This record gives sequence, C-alpha cells and structure tokens, in this order.
Amino acid sequence: MARAIWKGAISFGLVHIPVALVSAVRSQGIDFDWLDQRSMDPVGYKRINKVTGKDVSKEDIVKGVAYEKGRYVVISEEEIRKARPEATQTIEIFSFVAAEEIPLQQFDTPYYLAPDKRGGKVYALLRETLRSTAKVALATVVLHTRQHLALLRPLEDALLLVTLRWPDEVRGIDSLELDSSVTEAKTSKGELDMARRLVQDMSGSWAPEDYRNVFRQTIMDLVEEKASKGRISVVETGEEAGGKGADIIDLTELLKRSLGGKAKPAAKKKAAPAKKTPRKAS
Repeated sequence: MARAIWKGAISFGLVHIPVALVSAVRSQGIDFDWLDQRSMDPVGYKRINKVTGKDVSKEDIVKGVAYEKGRYVVISEEEIRKARPEATQTIEIFSFVAAEEIPLQQFDTPYYLAPDKRGGKVYALLRETLRSTAKVALATVVLHTRQHLALLRPLEDALLLVTLRWPDEVRGIDSLELDSSVTEAKTSKGELDMARRLVQDMSGSWAPEDYRNVFRQTIMDLVEEKASKGRISVVETGEEAGGKGADIIDLTELLKRSLGGKAKPAAKKKAAPAKKTPRKAS
C-alpha cells in the first residue's frame, strides 16, 4: 500500500473506524528549480521590500491581511496559532446526503481510505451502508492544521474521501454573465441530429492508459537523454511520517447506543461555518 499521509478514525454516532489516509492522486508536473549556471548550486528566493528594493531580515517580517487597498491588519503568530482548528485525528461525519446533491465544482482533492488496526469489518459496514442507501457522508477533518469539508463514498471495495471547497470559495454560475445568445439559443432538429451523430461517431470507452501529458513527456525525454550523457545533478529530499491510529470496541453495542438516543445523532451536527474574510476595496 502507498504511504499513509494521515492516520486517525472515521466517527459517526459512537462508532469509530480506524483508517489511514492515502493520496489518490500524484503530481506529474515538471518542477523547474533555479540553479546558478556557474556552479549548478540551487538559487533561493530572497526577501525583498517591494517598495525600496532592499533586503528584509526574517525578524522584520510580519503577516498582514489586506483590509482595503493599501491598508493591512497585522495578525500575530500567536493569534494565528489560536485560530487554527484542533487536530483531533478524526474524520467527523455530521450528515448523510444524496450523492447527486453535491455540485461538481465543490470537489477538490481525492484520497483513499484504508482500514487500520483490525477495523476491516466496521469499514466494510460503512461502505455497504453508503452503497445501499445511495448516500455520501459529509464530514470535517483537519489535515496539516487546516480544516476541510469532505465527503466519503464507496469506490469498489474501498472508501474514498474527497475534500470539498467551502461554499464561499465557489463562484456561482451567474458570475459568467451569460447573455441571451446562450440562455435563449434556438437549435433546430437537424442541428441536434447531426451533433448527436458526431458524438456517437466519436464515442468510445474510458481508457486512461491512452492519454499522456505531451509537454511533460517531451521534457522527461530530454532529461533522460541529457542524463545518459552524464549531464545530471542530484538533489536529496526527506519524508515525514504520519500520525496516530485509533482503537475500536464492540460494533453492535455502539450502533445500539447511537440509535437509542444515548449519543447525539450525527446528522444533527453542523459543520463549523467558514469565517468570512474582509472584503478588499475595488
């Protein structure tokens, strides 16, 4: 299994499912590092005052939020630490909704969820419950000190977690300002028939192995060619480990207690609303 980037538990009612979070995607872009051509040493970014052009020491740098154009409110490191959400190592389910209710523009980053520490049976129960009810679970989770809205859904034998953008991060379709040439367009039957025929002629099966990033492949071919001629430099990198797991107890008893009113029903919980940021002056 790929390396887990986070370990914790899914929680709904009194049920806890220990899981490990594994990224479902990987970046395949080209990372062009800055190098000094005279020595091939890495070149870093300098802290420069954009007005005076002079260097600024780390001690003289503070963080500010633009309140209006040219006017900032300074926020201290302590205030930032206090504002950060508590990392609970829990994927906290607060509601179940129909999958089709969530618009595609809300979707952000997918992750696989793998059962951890003998949590397979409870993991499978949640997966099959979601599948049989045609629901997805809405949850909150803190990853890398940042709180995310997320959904959980079954994917073949696994569970998939997809982080969602907060509602105020998504622009409405009305921001396109579509005019009448689009909203009131009239298409003839003949035009639609020809368009459908073209779609049918071009239709096929999803075959991801057939698709390639041509730019990346061209650059990597150049890298291989130059490396084979000895024109290569080596950069060392390090990796960090994940967090803690969680224990489980008798599943049947937890489900009975959750349904019996001894635990607050998960669907009644509300996600913490995202704080509004000050609006910049136009």
